[in-house]
Amino acid sequence: MTPYDRRYGDPQSYRQRRSDFMGQPPPVGPPTMGPGMAMPSSYPRSGQIPYGGPPTAHPPSFHGRQEVMFYRRTRDITVQGHDVPKPIRMFRDANFPDYRLGVIANLGFVEPTPIQAQGWPMALKGKYLIGIAETGSGKTLAYLLPALLHVNAQLRLEEAAKFANHANIRSTCIYGGAPKGPQIRDLKRGVEIVNATPGRLIDMLEAQNTNLKRVTYLVLDEVDRMLDMGFEPQTRKIVSQIRPDRQTLYWSATWPKEVIIGSPYLKANQFINQVVEVITDPEKYNRLIKLLKDLMDGNQILIFMETKKGCDQVTRQLRMDGWPALSIHGDKNQAERDWVLAEFKSGRSPIMTATDVAARGLGRIIMF
Repeated sequence: MTPYDRRYGDPQSYRQRRSDFMGQPPPVGPPTMGPGMAMPSSYPRSGQIPYGGPPTAHPPSFHGRQEVMFYRRTRDITVQGHDVPKPIRMFRDANFPDYRLGVIANLGFVEPTPIQAQGWPMALKGKYLIGIAETGSGKTLAYLLPALLHVNAQLRLEEAAKFANHANIRSTCIYGGAPKGPQIRDLKRGVEIVNATPGRLIDMLEAQNTNLKRVTYLVLDEVDRMLDMGFEPQTRKIVSQIRPDRQTLYWSATWPKEVIIGSPYLKANQFINQVVEVITDPEKYNRLIKLLKDLMDGNQILIFMETKKGCDQVTRQLRMDGWPALSIHGDKNQAERDWVLAEFKSGRSPIMTATDVAARGLGRIIMF
């Protein structure tokens, strides 16, 4: 018995299921399009759409190279490349609009994190970049806030302006496991930002529900993980349909030596401690239980499994032994995935088994 025996759970969610890619961007030029691709309904269907170019940041408040080097050294910032801009000290140096600075202040942020301090000037200068920082370091804002400025710097479409306020930036999520209808409606109505998984985005492109003619700012988040999971063909297929004068940003928490884009001298996250134990299959479960007893200190624990069937089997066994475990994988519908993630993140069920459907930043990780 464990101290978690009386934790509640939803028995219906554990039923047996089926198992079975540095430097300045190229010169501005006309967009490229694959043959037969249709524009969303609120976009013009002919003619070329010019690239408005990236926004720029205010000159940082540094007075010499030594001061810059000291700032980077004290914040563990490592840079590689040509003409790398200086970092910024304060949020106002990034040339963000006053209303966004107000939101940042209301959230209680005092100064940019290291990845933001160096990443924002590079992104706002139109640089291609690879940003590596640990989970929770602010990588999302490091590419999202420049993206919002980038959108505002582009020429707006008259048709789109009729349906949205000038200051409003529309976005949508395109991913598998959710109904296509609402996603198609968002794309056809016209959006400025699309957050998508490779498979579902390719489905939308092949069905001509959208195209990538106006994409000038491309972010590949957790790109090493996408490559490791075998998404290189899908990623290449998507990138090949995007205009060559785009700006591309790669972001990740880790960067294996096998993945080389630009400089081979990249600094990976040094706060991740990896321990490898080689044991036989029959010994795995007992070793897992010992690890859980040592690691259950109030933090969440994520256990990666190779198969969906393995997730369900280990989850059932853990729950039979009194451990508060949930599982998440591709055979679960989106509503159930959302519920499991909510239970895990809230701490009500601090153990989650998963396939690669849950790949990053959810707590301590055990590869089973």
